[in-house]
Amino acid sequence: MCLINFQFHNHPKYKLVIVANRDEFYKRPTSEAGFWEDYPEILAGRDLLLMGTWLGITKSGRIAALTNYRDPDMEGQNKTSRGEIVTNYLTTEVTPDEYLKNLSASNKRYAGFNVIVGNAEQLFYYNNIEDNIIKVSRGTHALSNHFLNTPWPKVRKGRSMLETYLNQNKDMNIDKLFEIVSDAEEAGDKELPHTGVGIELERKLSPLFIRTPDYGTRSSTVILIDHNNHVTFVERTYEKGIFLTEKHYTFDI
Repeated sequence: MCLINFQFHNHPKYKLVIVANRDEFYKRPTSEAGFWEDYPEILAGRDLLLMGTWLGITKSGRIAALTNYRDPDMEGQNKTSRGEIVTNYLTTEVTPDEYLKNLSASNKRYAGFNVIVGNAEQLFYYNNIEDNIIKVSRGTHALSNHFLNTPWPKVRKGRSMLETYLNQNKDMNIDKLFEIVSDAEEAGDKELPHTGVGIELERKLSPLFIRTPDYGTRSSTVILIDHNNHVTFVERTYEKGIFLTEKHYTFDI
């Protein structure tokens, strides 16, 4: 997952609104979102290489989402898959802050990551660079491959677009939410971060929706949880920027 836009406890109808993109190499095998056979409580897409996930929710309302922290120097051959961080939270019953305390004790097993865990009542943010557990405040937030609300162009843009739409609409139009994370406009060079990947790749990674020959946005996900604890989960998948499928699920927590 490379971009998570979300609003928490700031809307008249919805406790939580998430609009997110997962960016990955096209060759990495992935399954579409669904309830897992081995963990029927979990609704998520799945990385079929190492069997983790980047974003998921359970029937009991536990939710977790992860992005990589972009720093080529932090990648390593002997690191544990970051996808297990989300899966492990979704399959436990510990409180979110307790889970993150336990995660902090072993955070060097992983390359750089950001994770949001919790439920529709409370969310916590953690990364293994700063190593601080932060309770997420009410409002609209965005997370890419640096820290929560770091003002990268895509973070500022996605956060602003989501906040504007939610402020103007009580009822959600799913297509309009997907339009937000379909924005493929590259940022200007003066706005680009410097994360060690070179200016050409920084340009290609700067849009909300990424498309390069080998890597790009593989899926977009909308999750809505209203004040009656009704969940709407919609995932759209893509191949090299071309729409493939849509999966739609609803249930009550």
